[in-house]
Amino acid sequence: MRSKAIDDFLRLLKHSPGDAVFNPWWEVDKQNDTGRIAPAIRRRQLRAYLRRRQGKAKLALIGEAVGYRGGHFSGIPMTSERILLGKKTDVVAALCERRKICRRTRHGGHRSPLQILAGVKPRRTSKPRKCPDGFSEATATIVWSTLLKLGLRPEQFVLWNAFPWHSFDRRRGMLSNRMPNKSEQAAGQPALEAFLELFPCEHIVALGKTAAVQLEELEVDFQHVRHPASGGAKLFRQQIAKVVEPSSSRTWAVRPS
Repeated sequence: MRSKAIDDFLRLLKHSPGDAVFNPWWEVDKQNDTGRIAPAIRRRQLRAYLRRRQGKAKLALIGEAVGYRGGHFSGIPMTSERILLGKKTDVVAALCERRKICRRTRHGGHRSPLQILAGVKPRRTSKPRKCPDGFSEATATIVWSTLLKLGLRPEQFVLWNAFPWHSFDRRRGMLSNRMPNKSEQAAGQPALEAFLELFPCEHIVALGKTAAVQLEELEVDFQHVRHPASGGAKLFRQQIAKVVEPSSSRTWAVRPS
């Protein structure tokens, strides 16, 4: 039943608005994707990401929109290719600290001791010549490393966006971001509502003003924290800590895994 609910949700994501909006799970980025199977890879990764968290996530963190350095190529909101592949040192260090262990690779680096996906080997979908190590997104790195350092396991939080697709600047091309307009935000409401039904978390947090407005329109209870972009990282860490830490022993039941 859970798998069917996730598959139904993925099909809902197929209906994205068409103007200067890229759908990572159902469209091919002809200039930047590795090939025609890239959307299928991203769907598989999103499905595995959601399956791992269904029934376990206590915190839903809602951002603004998919970014080209994050979910555009990973298929997972606020998650870059480098995070998925274990190449982002800040996130790997937080995972290692969480488990007190860290496996070395044959190249002398470190691999994440915890998997982000359930039963799927993570893959990049961007062309290596575009970014040799895969794309990296500052917001994704800050969000992941902060939540892990606060003691949450990866499956205890689920990341999503009020506008679930990638809105880009047509003049600058796919490798750009822009804020979704009012009509696009309205088009994303059914997916956001369906996501919250799929993940009825005890804590719903809006990351920034745009997400807060969308959640207000759905009349759900949520808390609002500063978006880490544009100098907001310190305040984000302080505010999200106030959400997590006061109820950690009661709600999160965090323990070494």
